[in-house]
Amino acid sequence: MRKQFGMPEVEKLVNYYSCSYWKGRVPRQGWLYLTVNHLCFYSFLLGKEVTLVIQWVDVTQLEKNATLLFPECIKVSTRDSELYFSMFLNINETFKLMEQLANIAMRQLLDNESFLQDKSLPKPRKPLKNISALKRDLDARAKNECYRATFRLPKDECLDGHTDCTLWTPFNKMHIPGQMFVSNNYICFASKAEEACHLIIPLRERTPSKKPCSSDREWKWNLADPGCEEVPELPSSSPLAVSPTSALSNQPGNFCAGEVPTASQGLLKLFRRNSEELLGSKGAKEKMKEESWNIHFFEYGRGMCMYRTAKTRELVQKGIPENLRGELWLLFSGAWNEMVTHPGYYADLVEKSMGKYNLATEEIERDLHRSMPEHPAFQNELGIAALRRVLTAYAFRNPTIGYCQAMNIVTSVLLLYCNEEEAFWLLVALCERMLPDYYNTRVVGALVDQGIFEELTREYLPQLSEKMQDLGVISTISLSWFLTLFLSVMPFESAVVIVDCFFYEGIKFILQVSLAILDANMEKLLQCCDEGEAMTILGRYLDNVVNRQSVSPPIPHLHALLTSGDDPPLEIDIFELIKTSYEKFSNLKADDIEQMRFKQRLKVIQSLEDTAKKSVVRAVSGDIGFSIEELEELYVVFKAKYLMSCYWGNNRAAAARRDQSLPYLEQYRIDMEQFKELFISLTPWSCGAHTPVLAGRLFRLLDENRDSLINFKEFVTGMSGMYHGDLTEKLKVLYKLHLPPALNPEETESALEATSYFTEDVTTEETQEDKGRRNENGPEKEEKGTSPQDYRYYLRMWAKEKESKKETIKDLPKMSQEQFIELCKTLYNMFSEDPVEQELYHAIATVASLLLRIGEVGKKFSNKPMRKSEDYKANNTQDPVSEEESPTSEQSQNSAVEQQPQADHEDKTCGDAQPEKTQQENQTLGDVSGEGQGSPLQLLSDDETKDDMSMSSYSMVSTGSLQCEDIADDTVLVGCEGSSSAARYGSTIDTDWSISFEQILASMLTETALVNYFEKKVDILQKIKDQKKVERQFSSSSDYELSSVSG
Repeated sequence: MRKQFGMPEVEKLVNYYSCSYWKGRVPRQGWLYLTVNHLCFYSFLLGKEVTLVIQWVDVTQLEKNATLLFPECIKVSTRDSELYFSMFLNINETFKLMEQLANIAMRQLLDNESFLQDKSLPKPRKPLKNISALKRDLDARAKNECYRATFRLPKDECLDGHTDCTLWTPFNKMHIPGQMFVSNNYICFASKAEEACHLIIPLRERTPSKKPCSSDREWKWNLADPGCEEVPELPSSSPLAVSPTSALSNQPGNFCAGEVPTASQGLLKLFRRNSEELLGSKGAKEKMKEESWNIHFFEYGRGMCMYRTAKTRELVQKGIPENLRGELWLLFSGAWNEMVTHPGYYADLVEKSMGKYNLATEEIERDLHRSMPEHPAFQNELGIAALRRVLTAYAFRNPTIGYCQAMNIVTSVLLLYCNEEEAFWLLVALCERMLPDYYNTRVVGALVDQGIFEELTREYLPQLSEKMQDLGVISTISLSWFLTLFLSVMPFESAVVIVDCFFYEGIKFILQVSLAILDANMEKLLQCCDEGEAMTILGRYLDNVVNRQSVSPPIPHLHALLTSGDDPPLEIDIFELIKTSYEKFSNLKADDIEQMRFKQRLKVIQSLEDTAKKSVVRAVSGDIGFSIEELEELYVVFKAKYLMSCYWGNNRAAAARRDQSLPYLEQYRIDMEQFKELFISLTPWSCGAHTPVLAGRLFRLLDENRDSLINFKEFVTGMSGMYHGDLTEKLKVLYKLHLPPALNPEETESALEATSYFTEDVTTEETQEDKGRRNENGPEKEEKGTSPQDYRYYLRMWAKEKESKKETIKDLPKMSQEQFIELCKTLYNMFSEDPVEQELYHAIATVASLLLRIGEVGKKFSNKPMRKSEDYKANNTQDPVSEEESPTSEQSQNSAVEQQPQADHEDKTCGDAQPEKTQQENQTLGDVSGEGQGSPLQLLSDDETKDDMSMSSYSMVSTGSLQCEDIADDTVLVGCEGSSSAARYGSTIDTDWSISFEQILASMLTETALVNYFEKKVDILQKIKDQKKVERQFSSSSDYELSSVSG
């Protein structure tokens, strides 16, 4: 499989299936390969070959449907195409596996959670045919997720096995058929009839009283008496023997010394006003509710081992008594299990988090006094301190979420009925299990359920759906309803009943209540003309949902109280609304909602990725020469390279680099190796084997903060310099690539001399600049050091950074001799694959020869005063002319004069004899750039210089093709001599030679071939298409065998 599709070794095959791919109206029978990161298809039929490779992160829709044209097929949609696969032997298994793999890919886009194989899976007793270890792993993951969601168990609970069985229920003296599920810490039972019976048995508190008998296969547990308090084996501290509230009633409340102490019970009990309602009819109804629950506890048990039946749901729908609300919330949500198994965890978190500040704590402090300010419990420091500790502790437990708006509202309600530790674990259950991905920076979970709500509206309220879509109301109302569980849009006494049912039913109940609200206001909404009118109708309706059975004094509802003229508002009883929702929309199933969640998650995350792409492109488009379409394509390629490193890289560093809290522009960043791969495939300056070297230089030039990573803006800035702009701009980029910091001193042949040369120049320049800065900005620096909180200094620095710095060609530093040789090498390699390479070789040889002479002339003018002072100190023992005509230069001149005729002869006779030609050309170039006026190159006429066959032209050309390994030991090349050549000829680096960018530009403009080359337009979109084709290349084999492909 890897050979067929060009995949690396780290790409793992999960499974493969026989199927048909519909290309047009003709099915192509072949094999569908599902890997961890890709969907691949291969078909070779009647001499025609079809190959498909699709990344899971590119899938926008995955559907299983049946039409007349495509009977029982799977539709895979991407942004560019729709693919249909059919004729599966087991389409349900295939589709389920495709869903899992696509979901893993979406999770990777969302929070960097890529796939890690579970190595702890037990080996099967019998070898399984055609089932890989990855397939078993994914199947186990799916079963674990379903098991945990059904019984609200902790995230680390793994299912060991399940079997059909019957459960003897003492409350009705019957055997109920169902399934028993066994894991490390729990035994659970679910009846086949949905509402017949659910049971959760924590193994930490239970021991079997009888081993299973081989005859009747019964397993008897100490659950005969539904009253868990009377089981003798249970310790007194067991959470099953007592209620959760009473179990924690004796624990101290203050978790951090010096802080305001928190009571060991819900704040509502501490701040309950003396009300006559407790003694009136409402108080009597509340007592009746408590008595009904006590009877239920007696018949069905109390605590975790309570039998959960249809009777339990009926009691929840009628409202949970305030005294039992905290206890039952903990049980129904599963938070009680995590709290019991992590004793002291919350106290440790509070102690570690108090006194520490970050972005999350700042946001928490800002929202503390906005959390139910109308309630007396949060009008004093006791409630505020408790809320602060719970939110801060969770932010430190889960820094990925940290803190999100709406968490303060939900947590404040939890604190009214629970103590701090209970409220903390309820918040954990809410954010991490019951409402996944709701409370993050992009509220993905809420957007997913909003999509489900729209889909359910189309199914159950088709007349209203189209109207609501036109008005755009659903996207506005659903976030506020779902994120706060109606607590911010309903009176508190009514919304808390919604929360009761939510902890028992889950998100299913929130969706069906939302549908019931729309159904109740359908006629008015159909007559609305705009969004504002529709919001007014819904707001007025929700404001008047009342709870006439509440024994607490009414709390002023801060949501805008909307009235319509003089008509008194019509009150809606919350229990009637709940009853209506069950009557009309109770056929919603949790499994169906999870299936819809997967479908919507694909749409939402891909939509968010498209939004991020547009934001990034819009942010960089103003400064870059690329068009919007080109930038979007470059962003796709850039992100794909980053993601490829996440799941094909040897380490996890790439995934760790992405921080969801950063702006979109900074979330995807690549390192040098990834940049080199993109540069090689996209650059218009192809330099053969020299291309990776050039890519490394450009990366160092772009990496201004020196963190070895570049973002998308830096990437396209570098690419734009090569694709857009005139000759001057492109040459400026090329010029910078051969100066520090782009040019690494180790890359030059004379590393030691180059390093010393750069160090002297840079040190001198920096010293002068530092002196000037000290004189100009000395007081400011002292001010910064003595007053770190002086924001004026930072504002000035920020303003300087924001100032647009237009770099001119005069700002570019001069280029040394070694750097110029490196530039010539780059140019030679760039021209090697061009159709007019001979013209370009001749042109660059002419220009380089001219620039070498210009550098020699400039050196004389710049060094004349220095030499005079040196001569004076030496008592005029040697004049400047004699210095230049040293024995070294004479020897090099003689060497050149002797070898030039031989080179000319070999050039005419041997043509392209590369080894001999290279050696001779290198020697000639060394003579050209040597000191002295008697150089043979300077004795040539202009006509001879421009001659195609002249030695001066090809001597410079050959320099560019030389790498370190090509240079012979006896070759003298300026800036490239080895230790042996230095010893033999005594030549040294000419550190006084330099050339400016203006001189290079002026010389380049004299050659038409060079001007045409750099002003040539290159289509980057075609480059991107070619790059994608190269990535999807595969090695086809005529003797195709299924076994080799599937391996």
